[in-house]
Amino acid sequence: MTGTSRSVSSDWDVSIKVTSLCRDQRVSSLGLFITLLLTWLLAFLALSTTGFAEEGAKTDSGARWSLSTLNADWEEVRNTMVAKGVAIDLRMTQIGQAVISGGKDTGSAYSGHSLGILIVDTETLGWWRGGNLWVEVEGNWGNAVNLRTGSLMPVNSNRLYPVPGRNALAIPAVTYTQFLSPYVGLSIGKVDTTLGDANEFAYGNGKGEIQFFNLAFNVNPVTVIPSPYSTLSVGVVLFPTKDSDAAFLSLTAFDSNGKANSTGFDTVFKGNTTYNFEGRVRTNFFGLTGHQLIGGMYSSKNFTSLDQNARLVIETGTIERKPNSWNVYYNFDQYLYETKKGSGQGIGIFARWGISDGNPNPARYFYSAGIGVNGVIPGRPRDSFGIGYYYLDINPLKVTVASGTRELGRDEQGVEVYYNVAVVPGIRLTPDVQVIRPGQKQVIATGKAVDTVTVIGVRLQFSF
Repeated sequence: MTGTSRSVSSDWDVSIKVTSLCRDQRVSSLGLFITLLLTWLLAFLALSTTGFAEEGAKTDSGARWSLSTLNADWEEVRNTMVAKGVAIDLRMTQIGQAVISGGKDTGSAYSGHSLGILIVDTETLGWWRGGNLWVEVEGNWGNAVNLRTGSLMPVNSNRLYPVPGRNALAIPAVTYTQFLSPYVGLSIGKVDTTLGDANEFAYGNGKGEIQFFNLAFNVNPVTVIPSPYSTLSVGVVLFPTKDSDAAFLSLTAFDSNGKANSTGFDTVFKGNTTYNFEGRVRTNFFGLTGHQLIGGMYSSKNFTSLDQNARLVIETGTIERKPNSWNVYYNFDQYLYETKKGSGQGIGIFARWGISDGNPNPARYFYSAGIGVNGVIPGRPRDSFGIGYYYLDINPLKVTVASGTRELGRDEQGVEVYYNVAVVPGIRLTPDVQVIRPGQKQVIATGKAVDTVTVIGVRLQFSF
């Protein structure tokens, strides 16, 4: 899936997608330091021909408590860089979770994830008009309880990136978009598919960083089989007006075999291609802000197994051999109350729905719904809250063992509740509870039934 976002200090709005140009690497707790170092290096390379703003340049940093980052404006450097066409976003997210009952096994785990984002606007830099470069540097460490739950939907989606189940350092985002006019843009690079299927109350950058932890509330599960997280892509984005937030349509073709920790050039020309369309429009029902989104995919890949990049927790990893796969997905969000129109503060509802071929895609049908609350609690303008329910209808999964054939899977449903506490600007502390009837019925090795699982957790995020 693909998504859109606004460019930096420019009248031109661009479609943002993501790429990766790295090979397999290992990372330890030094991953964060390396991430920040590489992101800063890219930023200063982009600025090398222009320098910073003139002495005394105006900034809007304001008081520390009015900002959203921990280190304010880096002594006014951040806004100076934005004025020159370069923006940087640095985040570190840590998650601790415990399976306290049910599932395959009780226990706890800790994981961390660091992310650096660099956006370069060529027009504001004084280079050429309508160009936008988006780069991500990403690393993770630790472990998650995903394999303990028996749930097909990972309860810690942040741990899946850049490589599920592994400590890794990668550059999953190097995408260039060139606008031919304010209405048409062409994009090429290795797209980050989590940027698609955006939703006001159930999105969190697609990686479980801001809102819900569970993958089911960050991306639509019917899309994860034909759309790798990071993959080489070409596409076009269309805007009907100069306001990119009002509506967009994207048409994209990408490699069905992409991985975040490889360049992807070894598979891109082998004919396994996924075609994706996605459109989103802002609505004004009852005078309140909302959005409607619809998309679809068709993949020509010959599916024989599900590797870790599918992001579904399936114990056997094998499926029936079958060529091609398709899916259609939809989501909406709608404010029921806003403190001020377009402010992003208020109370609203959301829902997702998806359908696929059901074979080879094990996720046949999916829907979710919930409530989001942003910045309406007195004295807590940066706090947010969410509660969501999801239901996943799966194609029955069977496995043959010495004692015979066992049916591994069943339909899955779950509930998640989180509360984001803005401790200080740039630090969020998020308690979270999930209760799930897992899609895995039993443990293959022992035949033990997998009961309803309860997972508690907390997320600590620093934004620099």
